[in-house]
Amino acid sequence: MKELSSAWLDRFSGIGRLYGTRALHALADAHFMIIGIGGVGTWAAEALARTGVGELTLIDMDDVCITNTNRQLHALQTNIGRSKIEATSERLKLINPEIKVNLIEDFISTDNIPTIVTPDYDMVIDSMDMAHTKSGLIAYCMARKIGIVTVGSAGGKQDPTAVTWGDLARTEYDPMLSKIRRDLYKNHNLSKDKNRKFRVDAIYSTEAMVYPKPDGQVCTQKQALQDGVRLDCTGGFGSATMVTGTFGFTAASRAITRYLMKWERLNTAPSES
Repeated sequence: MKELSSAWLDRFSGIGRLYGTRALHALADAHFMIIGIGGVGTWAAEALARTGVGELTLIDMDDVCITNTNRQLHALQTNIGRSKIEATSERLKLINPEIKVNLIEDFISTDNIPTIVTPDYDMVIDSMDMAHTKSGLIAYCMARKIGIVTVGSAGGKQDPTAVTWGDLARTEYDPMLSKIRRDLYKNHNLSKDKNRKFRVDAIYSTEAMVYPKPDGQVCTQKQALQDGVRLDCTGGFGSATMVTGTFGFTAASRAITRYLMKWERLNTAPSES
């Protein structure tokens, strides 16, 4: 374990009192990757930085847009038009000047996963919104025993208290996670045994989705998306910080828990018989 500065120990003393001194040092040695620095990923990055994770790699290719204001942490007037990963990195270094932040200005695809996501990462948080790419990433990480937490749909949700987590094999109420499961079964040869877990934590909401209607109202009926309503930043599902932030914080929490559990297994000496 690396030696921590007095400023680091002061800054994260509350983390040591919550998780323990060993965990504080383990987190300082950790390297997490966050893919997708938007409505969920920005909040996850914030939580990880404030919990004393020593190194983060941020992956995204988008710029901050005014339409991000309702849900993304970096969406400030002064950041409009800036790179999302650069704006987020700047904030993280204001939180902890000693954090190491790596920036990859790219979008993850099934083609570049092997060159970008390597076993060097202690945990990966997947906050992308493309189901096919997510399933490819999950299958890749599972095959190489890279810890990964994936995030379901935060759009169309109003109630932060309905956000929860579970094994990806057993999530409910989330069409995107269901689609990912089908793709994993069909294209990545995962077992359909209902008693078998994927050992991939998934963040999702049990709330019914709220759909926008062309007349400006909302409802819980999917057919409201007809008549040209698009699922994008300007015309798709609505979203709110209370929910996207909860998704991000829950993802960060599960990533930290999974990492510390593995770290303890690897760094605890076997008891003498």
